[in-house]
Amino acid sequence: MKTVLVTGANRGLGLEFARQYAADGWNVLAGCRNPSKAQALQRLSPDIKGRLTLVEIDVTDARSVKRAAAEVGEGAVDVLINCAGVMGKSDQTIGTIDYDDWAQVLDVNVMGPARVTEAFLERVVQSPSRAIVTITSGMGSLADNTSGGYVPYRSSKAAVNMVMRSAAIDLARQRVICVVINPGWVKTDMGGPGATLTPEQSVTAMRRLIGRLGPKDSGKFYNYDGHEYPW
Repeated sequence: MKTVLVTGANRGLGLEFARQYAADGWNVLAGCRNPSKAQALQRLSPDIKGRLTLVEIDVTDARSVKRAAAEVGEGAVDVLINCAGVMGKSDQTIGTIDYDDWAQVLDVNVMGPARVTEAFLERVVQSPSRAIVTITSGMGSLADNTSGGYVPYRSSKAAVNMVMRSAAIDLARQRVICVVINPGWVKTDMGGPGATLTPEQSVTAMRRLIGRLGPKDSGKFYNYDGHEYPW
């Protein structure tokens, strides 16, 4: 049985990743800050819940991340999905930046995936798949930014893209595949009700992409539909 680790599994895209992988028979390590309050995970059908292991993990706390890696036991992690993320305050342009908010966004969206990647790397290299996927955003694309604003969120996604691009190079000798994926505009708490994709549509497409990843893909920035996204 294959194993996937998903951070931010209590809501949005993370929840849908957990649901779909479990429904397909995977062992799912569902990471979230407060498993006892993860009501959406608790409401999943019994056959799906039986394949879930709720993992307490706060991606902003190095001790929490290391403890989670130690507590989940032995065995390979075939796919690691860094999905935990925050938007921060949305009305921030140059001249109206909340620097405390920006620091929090960077901690979650940039250093969080780095912490998780380092802590679970030993488990990832035990798998033939060796895949590390970080959910980014088209708003982190320099080439695609024509509207400005959202300084903390945009900068965090551009930064995590660079972290994972470097990880792809640093981990090439260990044959680890690192990619970042834009999930599209999705109807989640972050994307809002006016978005064009449902979580099921986005995650189904991303899982199709993840399932065919190979060494030649490492270091690339993909759109959810499998096409490369402009940096």
